[in-house]
Amino acid sequence: MNVPNQLTVARIVLSIVMFVLLPLGWYKTSFALFVITAGTDWLDGYWARRYGQITQLGRVLDPFADKLFICGTFIFLAAVPPLADGVAPSGIPAWMAVVIAGRELLVTTLRTFVEQQGGDFSAKWVGKWKMALQCLAAGWSMIHLSYVDQQFSGWREPPPAWMSLGLFLAAWAAVLLTIYSGLVYVRAALATLSKPDEDAH
Repeated sequence: MNVPNQLTVARIVLSIVMFVLLPLGWYKTSFALFVITAGTDWLDGYWARRYGQITQLGRVLDPFADKLFICGTFIFLAAVPPLADGVAPSGIPAWMAVVIAGRELLVTTLRTFVEQQGGDFSAKWVGKWKMALQCLAAGWSMIHLSYVDQQFSGWREPPPAWMSLGLFLAAWAAVLLTIYSGLVYVRAALATLSKPDEDAH
């Protein structure tokens, strides 16, 4: 197994460890793991391109690791229980997690179908920016959660107003770009799949 694939496997393992720690309230540790895990996503892609180590296994394993990492993170953040006063401290409502997971499943399905038809469904820059904003929102959420006192189901100390506002903006920016990027990929898939019909005429 080459280095990029080893990094991808490491991302899967680190994601699972993070999913164990998040429900335990180890938010700072989870944040540190999140940053490291996100870093492996960039590093394995760079290494594979730089040293020509793109493999069929990597083409299958890398998207799976990405989806597990992002979808799992948002699902666990959305599952954080509200505080005694009803405030959702993660800043990630359940519907956002559903939108993000749904988009990832849709694009993965489209990619599989298009490539089976012999079409090209390469990653686009909007997808990379989407991933960056999702990571920003999820990481911000974990830092925001570090202010929670789980024993008393309230704030250990209230987070700064700018932090709560930043989380709100980051979460909305992430979900809006997630929706937009999904539409871009749907359009690309339709354009690719319609080419044989056009050529036939």
